Amino acid sequence: MSVIALVSGKSAGVTCSALALALSSPKPSLLVEADPAGGTIRAGYLGGEGNASTGLHRLAAADRQGTLAREFSQHFVSLDRDNTGQRLLLPGLTDPTQAASLSRTWEPISRLLGVMDQTGHDVIIDVGRILTESETRLSTTRYPTPLLHRADAVLMVVRTTQASITTAAPAMRVLREELAHHGTGSDALGLLLIEEGPFNSSQVQQYLQAPVVGMLAWDPDSADVFTHGAYKKLPRTLLRSARTAHQTINELVTRRRVQLQPAAVPTLAGRAS
Repeated sequence: MSVIALVSGKSAGVTCSALALALSSPKPSLLVEADPAGGTIRAGYLGGEGNASTGLHRLAAADRQGTLAREFSQHFVSLDRDNTGQRLLLPGLTDPTQAASLSRTWEPISRLLGVMDQTGHDVIIDVGRILTESETRLSTTRYPTPLLHRADAVLMVVRTTQASITTAAPAMRVLREELAHHGTGSDALGLLLIEEGPFNSSQVQQYLQAPVVGMLAWDPDSADVFTHGAYKKLPRTLLRSARTAHQTINELVTRRRVQLQPAAVPTLAGRAS
């Protein structure tokens, strides 16, 4: 079980990547559309199912009324075609102007996502393109920064093209500083590559100075289904590569959790022996 946040320096396929990880997780999963630019999965992949009475945009009011913890799971919708409840979605904002109202709610939401992790879910967070307030800080008013602070891993989604790699570099610098000083450490930062361009993982890793912890196939057919609707036949290439990516992502999460555990304090019985 893990909490994974996906980000980008510029549009790089974060939503499709997050959806692929959520649908391919070996465990029950919750996908959170936290991109302040707004959510697209309900209108796209789910073909417009559901209504605006549920979703992230309703949680700010619940927080103000003191009912956030009780109402939180009521805003989940199913990503499963058979509604088994194994794949859940917290739909995103319906209007980007709603993002400011959540500035004080991201922190309690991050704690509730930690509870979902403890109940056996992989939590995948689509945080979209980063928004900064300085060269070393993420925005704390327009961006869900607390979700990154508490995540087990923060993965920069990068296409293996010159343009995507170049635009990721300044974003990586900001994230590295942010996580080092306000998160669980800069070693939470990794790369999730989309194999679109000519550069290999070693080249991208060396340029961006971060480990590659997952590779996703360049699969325009799957991306089209994820973007425009589940009524089409779902190609499997992207999902297969996402299942493989889960293995290395989980290795990173496990290693970091062990490292972050407080050292055991010797007991009196242990000293006596």
